[in-house]
Amino acid sequence: MSLVFTSPKKFLTLDEQIELLCGRGMVPSHDIKQWLHSVNYYRLSGYWHTYRVLESDGSGVVRRAERFIEGTSFTAIETLYEFDRKLRTLVHDGIERVEVALRSHLSYVLGASSPIAHTDRSHFRDGFDHETWMKNVTSRIDRAARRSPVIAHHREKYGGVIPIWVLVDVLDFSDLSMLFDGMRAAEQFAVAERLGIIIDPSRLKPNQAAKTKKNHPLARWLEQLTVLRNIGAHHGRMWNRTLIPTSTTALRTVEGLQLLPRGQSEQLFGGLTLIAKLLGTASPGSPWAHKVRGEIEHVYSELPDRSEREMGFPEDWRAMKLWSNDKPATAPSRRPQ
Repeated sequence: MSLVFTSPKKFLTLDEQIELLCGRGMVPSHDIKQWLHSVNYYRLSGYWHTYRVLESDGSGVVRRAERFIEGTSFTAIETLYEFDRKLRTLVHDGIERVEVALRSHLSYVLGASSPIAHTDRSHFRDGFDHETWMKNVTSRIDRAARRSPVIAHHREKYGGVIPIWVLVDVLDFSDLSMLFDGMRAAEQFAVAERLGIIIDPSRLKPNQAAKTKKNHPLARWLEQLTVLRNIGAHHGRMWNRTLIPTSTTALRTVEGLQLLPRGQSEQLFGGLTLIAKLLGTASPGSPWAHKVRGEIEHVYSELPDRSEREMGFPEDWRAMKLWSNDKPATAPSRRPQ
């Protein structure tokens, strides 16, 4: 017996989509049809959602109405979409440099214990699912062997024994994040400090300091960066996303991160600020933060009915040294990465 499904939505031609939008108060642009044709109505709806009128249903529940705020133009939607696309590209570029640095520091710290420390359960904290992580590692190695002469060489000459400094280059960012999370606290702190994340425990309450010493808070932040990386890799909307809530208490003691929100961070500002901080060590002289600020100030902030606070930016974020409007220092002629 075959099942018959009924779509909850009616198919609309491009002209019908434009008619629907205009009927709800959207001011069309000259190229609205091209945008709907190339980008897709549903994908664009994530960008015009916040331009829909807020209304109460009478019981105190506030929802977005179908109609748009008066004067909403499709040109503004195009600009917001392009801002988000450029922001996504910048985030990808920033995380790429952070990821390369993380690979290097993980391999150095673990490799100092043993070239194959990652295979030894004793090098990790209690509660870390080392067996499952190693299964993922084996999968990554098998995948890489099809295209990597280095992995093929280690399989042929060394029986498949792969040192950590070779392995890290075939792991995904999520694998690296889980590896850091599973490491013993002393080694976590060694990696974090090589990345420029130096926590001041004297500024924490005793219970907070004790918790931090057991598991470095960067572990949770790497999870959040993994989510950001995946959003970018899958071309997802980034500008107003809600992310994994991540504690800021310990990281607010780090030089340059004082303006992270109190308690926890789940908006884009926290992730962007951490990337900017990490790049200060991983890629000195990088203009990355300068470029992000430029897009926010000269594109996003010019849009009607939009506010930087939607992304979690505090009012005084421009005063932070990380986000200074000064031109970045001249980069060395052969910067790492």
